[in-house]
Amino acid sequence: MSYNFLKKEKAPKILVEAYKLLGVTELLGKDNNPVILSWADAVGLKKQYTADEIPWCGLFMAYVCHMAGKAFPVNPLWARNWLNYGTPQTTAMLGDVLVFTRGTGGHVGIYVGEDVKCYHVLGGNQGDKVSIVRIQKVRCIGIRRTKWSVSQPDSVRVIQLGANGVISDNEA
Repeated sequence: MSYNFLKKEKAPKILVEAYKLLGVTELLGKDNNPVILSWADAVGLKKQYTADEIPWCGLFMAYVCHMAGKAFPVNPLWARNWLNYGTPQTTAMLGDVLVFTRGTGGHVGIYVGEDVKCYHVLGGNQGDKVSIVRIQKVRCIGIRRTKWSVSQPDSVRVIQLGANGVISDNEA
């Protein structure tokens, strides 16, 4: 599936910042990607986040919020804490934060579109990198929208996409 439309999209700032990081990958073994570790430093979590083998979807989200000038929830490393971000929504739209179940834990990422069964989600620690994956809608436990300084951008809307690609069942 091609997501090239996002390059031209006047999307919410958190999505713009997230898109810039596509492809950042954690390092296997004892080595750590210094880029990912720098995110922890930038958002004040250097003591809590010390290795890229620690789940980092929440760190990624905190960093893109930071870069977009948006506040993020307390203890953002815990994916389910993103249920406290922004304002709750019933319909997911471009740039919304989506929170999913993942075993006994969770996963968090950004809506870029949807098909009949899945949301297409840009997030960190998806296959050990920043990527866009399809996640079943039934796993979504929260849709949260950024609080806007002035008004919601016109680009915040439902994006219908084709049902192409593998469905993720474990984002680590």
